[in-house]
Amino acid sequence: MTSHRRSGLVYAISAYVLWGFLPIYFIALAPANAFEIVAWRVVFSLVFCAILLTATRRWLSFGALVRNRRIVLTMGVAGALIYVNWQTYVYAAVNGNVVEAALGYFINPIVTVFLGVLVQRERLRPAQWVAVGVSIVAVIVLAVGYGSLPWVALVLAFSFGLYGLIKKRVGKQVDAVGGLTLETMWLTPVAIVQLIVVASTVGLTFGTISVWHTVLLAGLGVITAVPLLFFAAASRRLPLIYMGFIQYFAPFIQFLVGVVILHEAMPPERWIGFGIVWLALVILTVDAVVAARSGAESVALRRRGASAERAALAREDLR
Repeated sequence: MTSHRRSGLVYAISAYVLWGFLPIYFIALAPANAFEIVAWRVVFSLVFCAILLTATRRWLSFGALVRNRRIVLTMGVAGALIYVNWQTYVYAAVNGNVVEAALGYFINPIVTVFLGVLVQRERLRPAQWVAVGVSIVAVIVLAVGYGSLPWVALVLAFSFGLYGLIKKRVGKQVDAVGGLTLETMWLTPVAIVQLIVVASTVGLTFGTISVWHTVLLAGLGVITAVPLLFFAAASRRLPLIYMGFIQYFAPFIQFLVGVVILHEAMPPERWIGFGIVWLALVILTVDAVVAARSGAESVALRRRGASAERAALAREDLR
């Protein structure tokens, strides 16, 4: 393995491990509620992004993004989706639903495939259809187990899946820091209103509990931006198939945090539901590996064919 790819693995694993332990960070912010946490997360993410843009001298390139109306509007939609995702995830973390949040990120790859069919009219391979069908069975089993639809998991999976589709529209035009800056710029007015409402009702905890608590709230910007930067660095260095495997680190760690550390309930029907989800992910992953190998073999065959053709032409020229 090249050093370039090794560093990519380090970045990818670091990103997903940090995302995996996020519930513990949010729980440590008690007695702040989910609305205050998300509001400060938006504000301090914007502050941290401004510091990064200054440190890396990238305000000019960011200015070019701001002048592109299509990108600004697209990132506004992305910001709305990530706001829904953040609010739901933090609510789940501070209200004892970490296992269900983990479920949302386990089924996210399947939801992404499903959205590809609905939104982008993509054609699925048979194994992908099987994975989607199995995941639907899993949701039904879990709904029976929970006594209702696992709405936290579904909101997380669909909001992040749609967020990924929106981000694809801007592709490589928007880097990680520029994208997060634009998203948080859109969300900052919402965050300010949210802080005003919290202050006038239950009261803000920022600066009133302890120095450590205030530092942790201020650190929300760092804990939001750093994994994104690691993820962006990993994406540039690793093939998609590697990223596909490593993406399961975060929900697996979240699942362990919920079950082992927080002792959330896992009745038999919930284990069965998670088992079916994991089966769907195995089918999806195996299919992705097979498709990647087939694609690589096709490329190699085309290259060999092109080389043979060039060699034949060269021989003809010699004659």
